[in-house]
Amino acid sequence: MTQATRNRPSFATDRGTGSRLWSRLMSTRSRLADRLERADIRIDGARAWDLQVKDERFFGRIRREGSIGLGESYVEGWWECERLDELAYRLFSTGIVGSYRTDHATRFLRLKSRIFNLQRGQRSTKVARTHYDLGNTFFERMLGPTMVYSCAHWSRASTLDGAQEDKLELLCRRLGVKAGHRVLDVGCGWGGFARHAATRHGCQVVGITNSSKQREYAQVFCKGIPVEVHLMDYRDPRLSALGPFDRVVSVGMFEHVGGKNYGRYMEIIRRLLPDDGCFLVQTIGTHGPCTVDPWIDRHIFPNSAVPRPLDISHAINGRFLIQQWWNSGRDYDPTLMAWH
Repeated sequence: MTQATRNRPSFATDRGTGSRLWSRLMSTRSRLADRLERADIRIDGARAWDLQVKDERFFGRIRREGSIGLGESYVEGWWECERLDELAYRLFSTGIVGSYRTDHATRFLRLKSRIFNLQRGQRSTKVARTHYDLGNTFFERMLGPTMVYSCAHWSRASTLDGAQEDKLELLCRRLGVKAGHRVLDVGCGWGGFARHAATRHGCQVVGITNSSKQREYAQVFCKGIPVEVHLMDYRDPRLSALGPFDRVVSVGMFEHVGGKNYGRYMEIIRRLLPDDGCFLVQTIGTHGPCTVDPWIDRHIFPNSAVPRPLDISHAINGRFLIQQWWNSGRDYDPTLMAWH
């Protein structure tokens, strides 16, 4: 095949072979169209969440590659959609994309995550180099003045900044922070929570991150208030010398810990807290199998893993007691669209 147009690809081959290839392409398109209809998605439809296909090769690619083919073909201009969030909701809630994840790369990624500790040693800093170190100017434009890179709280707010301020205050209330408390922020990012807890509640905050760009920004962002930021992993032996702490918080970092490290992670945090201390974790979660998505692994968060409630409860067993558990999943869509 030499090229493809929206109407019909042109084949540099004999008529018989070209006809067979065209028939196969149309069959693939028809099967995908049938599946999409079950999710109330139409190919070249008029609604905001309908797929507008610009290149017919798209159909074979999503069949072969699943979510990574879906994402990369969008980046390359093979298809468009006015409301990506509405489309994604329908695709993933009906399991359409998951049903195509049978390519060799995906199977290898799943096998590798089961056998190896992908968050060990230098692997744990790959996500910082690949993602968090993209540039502070980029993240300023995306996140706004709070510099908070996690799900906001939209029960009252109508703007991203207001929703993130409300989320930070909600975290502080649930942690029960008080003036004079020493608080450890594991994966402190650009210092959004640390700044809020120190200025609004009079806490002394220690933040740790493995991103040099984040640390550089946070030190300026929190200048003149009782916040210190260290470039280190949570497994760094130097961390124990910074404690003990009255409270520990981890916002949007637990996805980078990895299932093989959950127990050790919880044990490290437990040793930094007194018996009446409190630890709060905000994380993306899943109710299904804990698998690694190839699109996320390649383009967003290398070596990440989304935990299940079962994974978290096993890891805290004998170390912590669950006092509160809440789901803020509905707030993620407006957060993502505000960043967009």
